[in-house]
Amino acid sequence: MSTSILFLGTGDAMPMLRYNTCWLLEQPEASLLVDGGGGLETVKRLHRLNYDLNRIRAIFLTHGHTDHLLGAIWVLRSIGQQMRRGGYEGELRVLAHRELCELVDTICRTSLNGPVYDLFGSRILLCPVEDGETVAAAGLTLTAFDIHSVKLRQFGFRALLPDGTSVVTLGDEPFQEDCRPYAEGADWLLSEAFCLYEDRERYHPYRISHATALDAGRNAASLNAKNLVLYHTRDYGADRRERFTAEAQSVFSGNIWVPEDLERINL
Repeated sequence: MSTSILFLGTGDAMPMLRYNTCWLLEQPEASLLVDGGGGLETVKRLHRLNYDLNRIRAIFLTHGHTDHLLGAIWVLRSIGQQMRRGGYEGELRVLAHRELCELVDTICRTSLNGPVYDLFGSRILLCPVEDGETVAAAGLTLTAFDIHSVKLRQFGFRALLPDGTSVVTLGDEPFQEDCRPYAEGADWLLSEAFCLYEDRERYHPYRISHATALDAGRNAASLNAKNLVLYHTRDYGADRRERFTAEAQSVFSGNIWVPEDLERINL
């Protein structure tokens, strides 16, 4: 398997046409799951793809909103059960800021069955990361950074692949200049694009700390990114890819990707 990004979902908090944004950064030997979506559907999609859970060696959680967190609890339950049956080898690491690690522990301690939660601390490891800290995970060198959310503490990351390719996720809020050192020159820049700029009066992205495809394109140009990936969108129809690409393309000359659910982009 080549290095790729597999999108389990590409929608916003309550999509009807798509699933909540969550994705796998895949390498030949291991995968990093980034956020978990909002529920059991995450596990269902992995099952539909016949995805080997043994490949998922780490999970990075950006923040504690339900559409990013709750599906990860189901993934932890599934992997924990597989560990109990002898079908998952080694450890699973969960990376998140300290408060989010504590929240995950509380949810799992109070909602998972005993045998699965008993694996926490021995084979399922909650690993708090600090702003600017660099760690190794799933074959990646990953630097976490605080995106300076105005709503809830949230982290993004810059991942460095073994071949030197950089993958940066900005979280699901507008880009802040304090994050520039982590995002500058990204080979792949993943950005939320809640709606089109032309629809700002309909969806009011700025009131709820979200960005448009136009904003994402401008940021990508300013950051000298090579490839821009847009996701975490409202429920646009089948023309979403064409419309979002056109708007970002008006201000950014690099490659633009607007994936659909269950699509894979080879890096």
